[in-house]
Amino acid sequence: MNLALWIVTGLLAAVYFFGGGGKVVMPKKKLAAATASAQWVDDFSARSVTVIGALEVLGALGLVLPALFDVATFLVPIAAIGLLLIMIGAVITRLRRQEHKLMGVDLTYVLLLIFVIWGRLGTESFSG
Repeated sequence: MNLALWIVTGLLAAVYFFGGGGKVVMPKKKLAAATASAQWVDDFSARSVTVIGALEVLGALGLVLPALFDVATFLVPIAAIGLLLIMIGAVITRLRRQEHKLMGVDLTYVLLLIFVIWGRLGTESFSG
């Protein structure tokens, strides 16, 4: 179980680190033109998109660094909860925009984050 949690956490961290980093460094218009799934940025200001990206990068770092260095490991499930809140916002945005087909990916991330939260707060916590 611990190995599965590490694999899922590592994959999520990579996705959020690079995806969030793209939101931080790319202009909003270029980001919106990149893919059909990025049209949501039209509903937000450029500053909001940058903040979302920065929070995703911080969340990605919070998923792996505390556990990797065995320092403040309680931050791992907290980072996962923060990313879960971002993804709940993403699902709400998809519903509002009636992008039901694109919402499947967001719901997959929600389920993976719930798995990490459940595992790291439960039997595979770092404190036990």
